[in-house]
Amino acid sequence: MAARSLKPGVHAVGVLDWDKPLFDDLIPLPDGTSYNAYLIKGQDKVALLDTVDHAFCDELLANLAAAGTSKLDYVVSQHAEQDHSGSLPAVLARFPEAKVVTNQKCAELLKLHVHLPAEAVTLIKDGDTLDLGGRTLQFIFAPWVHWPETMFTHLREDKILFTCDFLGSHRATSDLFADDEAQAYLAAKRYYAEIMMPFRARLASYIQKIESLGVDMIAPSHGPVYRRPQFILDAHKDWIADKPKNHAVVAYVSMHGSTKIMADRLVDGLLDRGVGVTRINLPTMDLGQMAMALVDAATVVIGSSTVLAGPHPAAASAAYVANMLRPKARFATVIGSWGWGGKTVETLKGLLGNLKVEFLDPVEIKGLPTEPDLQAIDKLAATIQEKHAGL
Repeated sequence: MAARSLKPGVHAVGVLDWDKPLFDDLIPLPDGTSYNAYLIKGQDKVALLDTVDHAFCDELLANLAAAGTSKLDYVVSQHAEQDHSGSLPAVLARFPEAKVVTNQKCAELLKLHVHLPAEAVTLIKDGDTLDLGGRTLQFIFAPWVHWPETMFTHLREDKILFTCDFLGSHRATSDLFADDEAQAYLAAKRYYAEIMMPFRARLASYIQKIESLGVDMIAPSHGPVYRRPQFILDAHKDWIADKPKNHAVVAYVSMHGSTKIMADRLVDGLLDRGVGVTRINLPTMDLGQMAMALVDAATVVIGSSTVLAGPHPAAASAAYVANMLRPKARFATVIGSWGWGGKTVETLKGLLGNLKVEFLDPVEIKGLPTEPDLQAIDKLAATIQEKHAGL
């Protein structure tokens, strides 16, 4: 990705990773991703905000050269994770005069992850500013969005806020700006669901702080730049709101068809009762799609066949992921079939321990569902409808 201008003297110099299939070897990337870095030229000083994944350090250096960078005074490190700090050693080798500007916690993590020497660092505190000559950077600490050292950088005169991983999206696109808001919304929701949802209790205060700045542009560390900041802020307000929607996630795995029959009956029963449903066949699921469904759902249902007296590994994995993401769901339960016995319900319930939910009576049957078994599923659908009516 060539150097491109956000405003005169402010360039995007990051790179696109079109082909990366998984982020952190965990999160599917159907649209690739980007590692955003930004070059800011003042009258006196030049600053680079973040670097890129180490595999793309040559591309970053080429983009800096294309932007006419003959000197670099500062490298602002907003976040120590390696997709943003991995090329820092290469940048410092090319520009040995540059100082790394960051906070104490980030400096500690950079020493750990990229072996950054202490003498290369200039420490700043929350609210501190850096004068580039006609352009001022103000640093705003934002811990646990999503690491403990994360911070934002406000380019005051240009009214641009660089939000690091917050408000981003995993999307490799030739579009510098997120002007196609329908497409941007889906990519940002997926990113929020996979990465930011566990920290949603903290996000409201950061959104308020951002709104108080009156910025014209939000430039995250992944995905395109927002020229209408309120669009992405309003979307996040909806996602982090405490009240879930009238929606259920039914995620299941069925070895010989019995649990599938139960899941299908439950989905039909919920739809008949006006409850929205996302149905997920776990062996073929996209983790991001499940995470997105959990953003709004009031109820989570895990359906599982029994394997050697316990839940199918796909069901256990889904429960574990839901437990990590900590969605705002209010209710959860388990359905499934077994052959000779086991502890599927107890195990899955234990794996969902972080969720602040009411656990509804499970429906666990032996073998192929009978009509009374299916009536029990209908009763569960009615219970979910009643619970949702009370939200």
